[in-house]
Amino acid sequence: MKARIGIFGYGNLGRGVESAIRQNDDMELVAVFTRRNPKDVSISTSTAAVCSAQEMENWKDKIDVMILCGGSATDLPEQTPECAKFFHVVDSFDTHARIPEHFANVDAAAKEHGHIGIISVGWDPGMFSLNRLYASAILPEGKDYTFWGKGVSQGHSDAIRRIAGVKDAKQYTIPVEDALAAVRAGKNPTLTVREKHTRECFVVLEEGADAARIEQEIKAMPNYFAEYDTTVHFISEEELRRDHSGIPHGGIVLRSGVTGSDKEHKHMVEYSLKLESNAEFTASVLLAYARAAYRLSAEGQQGCKTVFDIAPAYLSPMGGEALRASML
Repeated sequence: MKARIGIFGYGNLGRGVESAIRQNDDMELVAVFTRRNPKDVSISTSTAAVCSAQEMENWKDKIDVMILCGGSATDLPEQTPECAKFFHVVDSFDTHARIPEHFANVDAAAKEHGHIGIISVGWDPGMFSLNRLYASAILPEGKDYTFWGKGVSQGHSDAIRRIAGVKDAKQYTIPVEDALAAVRAGKNPTLTVREKHTRECFVVLEEGADAARIEQEIKAMPNYFAEYDTTVHFISEEELRRDHSGIPHGGIVLRSGVTGSDKEHKHMVEYSLKLESNAEFTASVLLAYARAAYRLSAEGQQGCKTVFDIAPAYLSPMGGEALRASML
């Protein structure tokens, strides 16, 4: 029996989820929900419905897992707990500093209504989080380092677009090469966030918008830009479309550690991603965890989970015997 999937939000990430469903035979897209006029939203799956977000409650017995594809700045903190009243849910909430708060809110709603909620699914938080956990558990004496980019951060770009007077924007996260080189050399430097990354923003203004005010709002935004050296470029809509239409991203997780009675042996664990489409890769991770939510619900589990709480076997369409024979 296929897991019936709903998508809330049909931007880059929502389109990526729809595409990923076509690569997974145990999933089917049932409906896409939008805050826009459904008549203005065209999807690729002819058998799925396009509905207003206000109709969502009417689908609570027709959808197994709702995948939320909104932004972390303002959408997901409200949408995920609300949707957890009606469905099992998976989201990609990526504001690291607010994950404990978001977890508590989703956990309360999911438990009250007998559902599973899996939050902060993607590659960071998500796959990178798992690799940090694995490496630190194996090498307890050591240091973790995470570098992102160079690439487009969808969450940060979305946060800029929500500033009054901004018509469109793209934000690039860029590693500081000297810092990365020092880590790979085993120097174990102590690095501030400002010393590890810079942020570069390309912004299209609404007509008559105050560029100075917008630049200041961007640079002062907590959890997004305030802690980093940030450069803001104001460009035309044509330039943004011509030069910044893609959404590549990636990054590296490293753990530098030591073993031995005298700590004489050094080890470096490195996990890297190079993504041509941030949205499509994130969507594929979301779908794997939607499979996990579907399986956990069949076992009668409830409440909020993160990637730390879910065994890898729940992510694969293969059964345990096949996994042991082919991958172990």
